[in-house]
Amino acid sequence: MELVLYSSLLGDIKTRIRKAQVKATLAVNAEMIQMYWDIGNIIHQKQLEKGWSAKIIPKLANDLKNELPEIKGFSERNLGYMLSFVKEYAILQQAVAKLDLQHLLLSIPWGHNIVLIEKIKDIEVRFWYMEPTIKNGWSRDTLVSMIKKNTFERKNTTNNFDTYLSDKETQLVKETLKDPYIFDFLTLSEPFSERELEIELIKHIEKFLLELGTGFAFVGRQYHLEVGGQDFYIDLLFYHLKMRCFVIVDLKKGEFKPEYAGKMNFYCSAVDDLLKHATDNVSIGLILCENKNKVIAEYSLRDTSKPIGISEYELTKALPNDLKSSLPSIEDIENQLSKE
Repeated sequence: MELVLYSSLLGDIKTRIRKAQVKATLAVNAEMIQMYWDIGNIIHQKQLEKGWSAKIIPKLANDLKNELPEIKGFSERNLGYMLSFVKEYAILQQAVAKLDLQHLLLSIPWGHNIVLIEKIKDIEVRFWYMEPTIKNGWSRDTLVSMIKKNTFERKNTTNNFDTYLSDKETQLVKETLKDPYIFDFLTLSEPFSERELEIELIKHIEKFLLELGTGFAFVGRQYHLEVGGQDFYIDLLFYHLKMRCFVIVDLKKGEFKPEYAGKMNFYCSAVDDLLKHATDNVSIGLILCENKNKVIAEYSLRDTSKPIGISEYELTKALPNDLKSSLPSIEDIENQLSKE
């Protein structure tokens, strides 16, 4: 008994220490970013008042290095980032006060702020990425990956969540699911079957989970359920740690069909009865298909009794239009080869 009590005591103390470490790290980060803001603001104001050009930056960097050699972080490049930091947000302080701009900027690491400034020009989109970065503790690499995958533009799956979930649950589920999903880590080529797609996704489960998003825990593939003396198999079954519910994924090749919604409704009911614990929220279905007609998808979900989302998936990222126009067509390549 004493050993159990001691282990509990040790666990409580370790938890308290870790909480303090996290708070200390956040406090140091906030203080550093506030200092960078102040330095950037000082440079910006002096440039406005004195008309100094960008040449002041390398001079400052060199003098700071000579006079404060033991202190790092004031290179010409970083001083330039500090100036850009202020220029990006100074004029927004009054306009976006309701968004608590200062809290957002001080709550993410300096490297994350630089990534957002360099890669995203739309301020509203930048704010959108700040929120999940703070909430989910995204690393800089994860943030870069999410931006490359255009996560902001892939957040509106066709669904009936408003009908069957509370406002809070609906918001969380909509933030979690996306449309389309990009499976560019697969090497499948046409023609391929739904089973082949399923197998390949499991082979690359780590990348698959990263694309699904934070919080998904893999439960099983072809998960067996016995209902009414008959056997049924769910393509992919997950549990979401934050939503506190099972997520049933049904993979479909080709165009979405209305009957897919009825099948998913059945799976959700069965999982709720056979697997769901008393403390779990209702299960959520996610139908992944190559293409969907939005109107047909919305009609198909209208009279279902379970929360279901319908999203498309792509095996390659779509090329930007300006890049597409610069690439040779198959005919161009064939013509060129015939001349050689």
